[in-house]
Amino acid sequence: MLSSHPVCAQLPKAAASSSPAEAQLPEEPPDPLGRATPRGAVLGFLTSAYENNFDTAAQYLNTRLRGKDAATLAEQLLAVLDRKLPPKLNNISNDPQGSMSDPLDPRRELIGSVAAEDGKVDIYLERVDRPKSTPIWLFSRQTLTNIPDLYNEIKSASQERVLPEFFWRRYLGFSVFGWVFFVSLPLLYLLLGVVHKFLVFAWKYGQRRWPKLPDKPNLQAWLPPIRLLILSLAIHATLARFSTSLVARQVGSITQTLILIVGLVWLAILVNRRFEDFLKKRMERQGRLGSTAILRPARAMVDAIAAIIGLIFALHSFGINPSAFLAGLGVGGIAIALAAQKTLENVIGGASLILDEAVRVGDSFKIGDIVGTVEAVGLRSTRVRTLDRTLVTIPNGQMATMTLENYSARDNFWLRHLVGLGYDTQPSNLNAVLAAVRDLLGQDSRVLPASVRVRFLRFSESSLDLEVFAYVLARDWNHFLEIQEDLLMQIREVIATNGAEIAYPVRTIHVKTDRKPEDLPAPQNVTAGEDGFLT
Repeated sequence: MLSSHPVCAQLPKAAASSSPAEAQLPEEPPDPLGRATPRGAVLGFLTSAYENNFDTAAQYLNTRLRGKDAATLAEQLLAVLDRKLPPKLNNISNDPQGSMSDPLDPRRELIGSVAAEDGKVDIYLERVDRPKSTPIWLFSRQTLTNIPDLYNEIKSASQERVLPEFFWRRYLGFSVFGWVFFVSLPLLYLLLGVVHKFLVFAWKYGQRRWPKLPDKPNLQAWLPPIRLLILSLAIHATLARFSTSLVARQVGSITQTLILIVGLVWLAILVNRRFEDFLKKRMERQGRLGSTAILRPARAMVDAIAAIIGLIFALHSFGINPSAFLAGLGVGGIAIALAAQKTLENVIGGASLILDEAVRVGDSFKIGDIVGTVEAVGLRSTRVRTLDRTLVTIPNGQMATMTLENYSARDNFWLRHLVGLGYDTQPSNLNAVLAAVRDLLGQDSRVLPASVRVRFLRFSESSLDLEVFAYVLARDWNHFLEIQEDLLMQIREVIATNGAEIAYPVRTIHVKTDRKPEDLPAPQNVTAGEDGFLT
């Protein structure tokens, strides 16, 4: 990661020329020291300096000093960067043009700031043009003028180190302390594992000792991510307490960030699972069993979002710009959304049905020409058992746009009948029937008293029509039919008791003729013979 590799400068193509000789000029060779980009210049300097090759390291400095003086300045610069530069090497631009963060001076690149007694000192690179060669990036002259003073401050403060000088000797870019620390990280994790097992044992013992304790989360699943967070915190505290080399701090910072990201994502997934269990139990207590179907897909979506966010931060910690990744993810998401438009429509429709609780499993409803009972409500479709005992699968996107009549959601059942009495019914008998039916319905505990309405409605062709209207309290449709049957039987008895009869359909035909009544034949009795024919 921190080794220097020659980086080919990405130069713009030569403009078209009218001269064929100019068009065939060979491309400029890359800088052999990898100074074509700001990151390549910094890593190349660190690699040469850590190998104690300060003569080569001096080639990364924009200074007039030569020979031993330039090498001494390079050594001082390494000491300053090692002790005080923030470990953000991956954030340095790897573009030959630089990041151009300062529009007033785009040829200058800020790689960080170091603390000094008089305040912060910025460390800059500057782009230097060379005759007949590609531009290169070097540590700026302005920065190099401050290096001797910063080096003297570091030298005077070196006596304040807690550990002996032996621990700060460098091998392969790492001090002895750095090697000891990174080797001890796995040991620390194993030690936390021992503590983990002890806590789990104590937790299970407490659950056996006090069985009446309320349900608590599984400690076995919760402790591993907490171990990672503790390990990340230990790395951060060590890097802040001890002055290690820039390479060690860079590796430690990346390691700490990755462990922290993994621990937080892991913990977020566990919290999300616990939250799903909480919502599921709450919905089951409320009787909203159908709504629990949305919890598992919602949990998977939240887990995916947490993993993507963790991946973005991990890419950023390695100095990779996640913009291209997000752009590709957005384009891919749009393509998937267009390809699965109907599926997404059904999923969204199913989520709205479940959350709105428009239908539940076991409900009887009517949608379009389909009447039946709901057997399952999924994210993509709803399965309905019809009255013919067939199974119909309806896409949720279609259900979300249609009118749905839920029979099971009604609070009362509607009792309404037209009862026809014969035209020979006397007015007193008609009034008595009306009053008796009103009393019958009003005194029945299964009928809502405020909804009772019994009225003489109209003169029909062959009957005097009475309207019987009321709302009945019933558990379900079968219970309503049972109550309705009993009420209709009692109404029939009331009609018979009050001297009235239910009318039969009667039609009177008047025949108009020019013949006189005395010329008409005498009426004869019509009887039925033994064979059933009229005679």
